Amino acid sequence: MWKLTILQQLRQLSFYPTVVFISDDLTYLATFAQWSLKGRLLVWSTRLLVITRLPLQHLQVHYTTFSKMNAMLLIIDDDDTASIRCNMYVHLPFTPRRTKPLWVAFWTPHRGLALTTSLPLFPDKFSRFSNRPNLLAASEGNPFHKMVITDDPEAPGGQRAQFKGPMGELMDFIARAMNFSYTNVRPPDRYWGNRLQNGSWSGMVGMVMRQEVNLAVGPFMFLGERTGVVDFTVPAFIDYWRILGARGRPEVDPWGFLFPLEPLVWAAILGTLLVLPAALFLVASCFSQETAAQGIWLLRFFDYTRILLQQDKNIMDHANWWWERVMLTVWGLVTVVLTQSYAGNLMALLAVRHISEPYQTRQQVLDDPSTTMIWLKGSGLEDFLQSQESGIYHKMAEAQKDGRLVWRPQQEFPEALNTLVRRGDHVLLDAGNSLISYFAQDFTKTGKCSFYSSREGFLPLILGMISSKDNPIIPALNNRITIATEAGLFFKWLMDSEPNSTICLNVPTSITVKAPLSLSNVWGIFVILTVGYGSGLFILCLELMTIRIQDRCKNTNLCIL
Repeated sequence: MWKLTILQQLRQLSFYPTVVFISDDLTYLATFAQWSLKGRLLVWSTRLLVITRLPLQHLQVHYTTFSKMNAMLLIIDDDDTASIRCNMYVHLPFTPRRTKPLWVAFWTPHRGLALTTSLPLFPDKFSRFSNRPNLLAASEGNPFHKMVITDDPEAPGGQRAQFKGPMGELMDFIARAMNFSYTNVRPPDRYWGNRLQNGSWSGMVGMVMRQEVNLAVGPFMFLGERTGVVDFTVPAFIDYWRILGARGRPEVDPWGFLFPLEPLVWAAILGTLLVLPAALFLVASCFSQETAAQGIWLLRFFDYTRILLQQDKNIMDHANWWWERVMLTVWGLVTVVLTQSYAGNLMALLAVRHISEPYQTRQQVLDDPSTTMIWLKGSGLEDFLQSQESGIYHKMAEAQKDGRLVWRPQQEFPEALNTLVRRGDHVLLDAGNSLISYFAQDFTKTGKCSFYSSREGFLPLILGMISSKDNPIIPALNNRITIATEAGLFFKWLMDSEPNSTICLNVPTSITVKAPLSLSNVWGIFVILTVGYGSGLFILCLELMTIRIQDRCKNTNLCIL
């Protein structure tokens, strides 16, 4: 045991150590192999050379160990001291248990080392298989790995699950490059994989961990807990979580009559209406005290307002000085430009219909108590949310207690979209590229873009395949996945998997129509009209009351001067 500890330290200090094991004791050899696998000593980066005099047939019991490791078997045949011979063998992976190992080289004192095949010593057995094995791949339907059920009398239950889409294309690409076939195996619980209370794992992660399959397609999110029980490939792609919601119906904004001018322009108009009469009052007061005493400022304010509203054509008759006429003329020109621009823009805006997309951020969803969030069940997010002690994800976990967050498996997402999300009181949270698939499928069925994706992306998703811990097939998978992603093949497969994948990506939130205006479109104008008339009536009542009080005070001599 202490020797294994030293070897583990050596492996940590060196990237590519070589271990030479010499023994003719079959039991000792079996013990070494067993503890090496348990202690993660003999990973693929560690070369193992086993030197023994034992006959080849006695070593077949170690097929599993030698076939999965970067190991070579050197058998010394020295029965005849005059002709010592060493034969070197390699156990090929994914071959029947009793298959004879491949003879790759031999050595004799007279000839030296000679190769018997095109393979080098310590060949990369997993780069390309020579025997075209059939591997078991855990798979479950999702937007990147679409499941198609076909009738097959030879399959269990009379049906066979086939998978298409970008992940299926990637698996076919890898299988051709590495020369293997594969059989899809669905997890019994239909989940990706979570840690259970008893410490075991569910879903496809559990299948890989128990080595019931050779790999799992997924794609799987890189999560800290998962990396402790399985190995991930390099990312097939990187994505972000986004919010999917139902788009509203085209509507006219009832306050659209305010939009032709920006708030700063409205403020400038109001300021001008106050400043010009005040300036006129100050100048007039310098020439005539009588004019100032007559309340010229208030009168001029109404004059300038009437010009803006185009109510009076005889305002110039009220101007006694030439500089007053100049100011009124300049103000008249300004109001002509403003009113004509306002009228033109207003007519254009009344023809525009606005389509609401209310939930663009996580906080907007949380702030609306009538909205329920739908998350992917069995993806590892449940444990993530429950582990948060503060922040927005902690608030989401609290929303689950109020029934505002529900978990659904992937196969229930299409039904949830057509019912819950479409009616507007639910939103779906999923990977951004998954939403593209939902948009395309809905457009193919309905002919219109009924959903939208939020502008905010959160929780970066690094997605890839998985295999068992220290499985040497991972480096070979990494090479092929890197080639496919760098060539842009994955996203080409993603776009090709849906015929209408790009139609609903940048749908405008406003459209132009020709239709009669209804009261629901312009009720904002009538609100201002009602408020204005109500204010005028209220002021009239105050004036009448003030006059009556003043008359009563005069008649009774009780007025306080």
